Amino acid sequence: MKVVGFDELQKKLRKNVNLADIKKVVALNGSQLTENSQKLAPVDTGNLKRSIRMLTKDNGMTSRTKAHVDYAAYVEYGTRFQGKQPYMKPAYSKQKVKFLKDLERLMK
Repeated sequence: MKVVGFDELQKKLRKNVNLADIKKVVALNGSQLTENSQKLAPVDTGNLKRSIRMLTKDNGMTSRTKAHVDYAAYVEYGTRFQGKQPYMKPAYSKQKVKFLKDLERLMK
C-alpha cells in the first residue's frame, strides 16, 4: 500500500522535527494499531487475538503489528470454504489516517 505524498512529508519531517517526537508518534500509533487489531480479531479459542504483537525496529522509527499464528491470513482473507473476517486491514485503514494527522501536527 502506498501513501501519497510520503516522500515530501519525510523531507519536511527531517528538517523541522525532533526524532524523539517522531519515535513517540510511531510507538503510540503502533500500539493503537495492535490494540485495535486485537479488538477486531474474531475469538474462537483466543489464540489469534493473543498472538497479535507489535515489533519495533530501526531504533524506534518503524513499528510492525503482526499476528503470530499460521492461520492468521486465512481468517483475514478467507478461503474457498470459509468467509473472510478482516481484523488487520480495517484497523490499519483507521490508524493510517490518525498516524498521518499526527505527523502533520508535528510539522506545524
